[in-house]
Amino acid sequence: MLAFFLLTLASHAFASDPSPMHDFCVADLNNTVHVNGFVCKDPQLATADDFFLTGLDQPKAPSNPIGSAVTPVSVKQIPGLNSLGLSVVRIDYAPHGQNPPHLHPRASEIMIVLEGTLFVGFVTSNPENRLISKVLHKGDAFVFPVGLIHFQFNVGNTPAAAFAALSSQSPGSVTIANAIFGSNPPISAAVLDRAFHVDKKITDLIQSKF
Repeated sequence: MLAFFLLTLASHAFASDPSPMHDFCVADLNNTVHVNGFVCKDPQLATADDFFLTGLDQPKAPSNPIGSAVTPVSVKQIPGLNSLGLSVVRIDYAPHGQNPPHLHPRASEIMIVLEGTLFVGFVTSNPENRLISKVLHKGDAFVFPVGLIHFQFNVGNTPAAAFAALSSQSPGSVTIANAIFGSNPPISAAVLDRAFHVDKKITDLIQSKF
């Protein structure tokens, strides 16, 4: 029983970023020392601007083929987020634009729709691979569990926007298509042919687009 209890505590401890040991740890973004996060600057030098960001009310026009634009709010934009285990993004979607299937290896995510109509979902892990999805409208919220593949698609004819909060200051993002077909160097076509049950010509064609 003791071993099980300790294992449970350990599992919880690794479910999010480590807890801070100070009131705050404003990131010294110019420090060249590499640690698990950022080195703290002298707390006596902290100002309100270290905890502040403006302009998130302004939409960003998508300028890519997928039709979405991400505005990050991480420790690099707000140094005071360092060690707090939190980051935020604003996502703007063109009509029928999407945030393609991706995952965050270090964070769960909660999304709130600001404008428009989004079809969202995530896929559970093997062997079930069950799609859990829903159409969201302004004011709706949806949660994407840590490490699971998820997506958003603007099903409306007008722009859409959403905010998402993530449970890590460095959640990471792995876009599935980019990682598989756009890796550098490329994954062997023989591997991808067999994994996707397609002919090499199709694999070569998809890889050429990345």
